[in-house]
Amino acid sequence: MKQEKLDEEAIREALAALDGWSRSRDGIAIEKSYRFKSFREAFGFMTEGALAAEKFNHHPEWFNVYNRVDVRLTNHDAGGLTALDVKLAGAMEAAAALRTKS
Repeated sequence: MKQEKLDEEAIREALAALDGWSRSRDGIAIEKSYRFKSFREAFGFMTEGALAAEKFNHHPEWFNVYNRVDVRLTNHDAGGLTALDVKLAGAMEAAAALRTKS
């Protein structure tokens, strides 16, 4: 099912509800950098995020070094942000909340 690109108002509302997420410089994605107490916590977060991504069939662009995970969400098929990006960001927030952040 093709996802529809969100309009500017929907993007503003989504970002207001997602703590720490921001619009990318190119405007077609949302991004957040997470920091955890250890690599183990970061990897646990990524594992849970990967399971959510598979469930939604929508996969993140992410980068991990030790306790940091940088996430970028966009929908390449739609050419920008969709409801799936917001849904996956929410699932990642829930996964991060289960881990102790430093």
